[in-house]
Amino acid sequence: MTKRTDRLNSEFRKEIAAILSGALKDKEPGLKGIISVTEADVAPDLKTAKIYISVYADAEQKERSLAIVRENAGFVRRELAKVMRMRTVPLLTFIEDGSMEYGSKMDELFAKLHKDES
Repeated sequence: MTKRTDRLNSEFRKEIAAILSGALKDKEPGLKGIISVTEADVAPDLKTAKIYISVYADAEQKERSLAIVRENAGFVRRELAKVMRMRTVPLLTFIEDGSMEYGSKMDELFAKLHKDES
């Protein structure tokens, strides 16, 4: 990965997080929970970008929030075009990032193992 790609990924992550918590939340009142953009992976040709998000909410709310974000990918892209100085803004694909859930599950397992040893 080049410095340019790293910088772009970081900028996309920051701007999309701001759009999700601002303009999209205003537009879609059903968007609930804490939504964080964990990673942005912009393709080298700048045509597509995979955006990894994690939603901290109960299972039903989480699914609904993920669906709302995916349905509004075009809206997020247009908002992004307003703030990014790029000729074309990549097509966004939102992917659920389960790494935080996995991490907390592992923490619980380790805590249980540690308690069992005592």
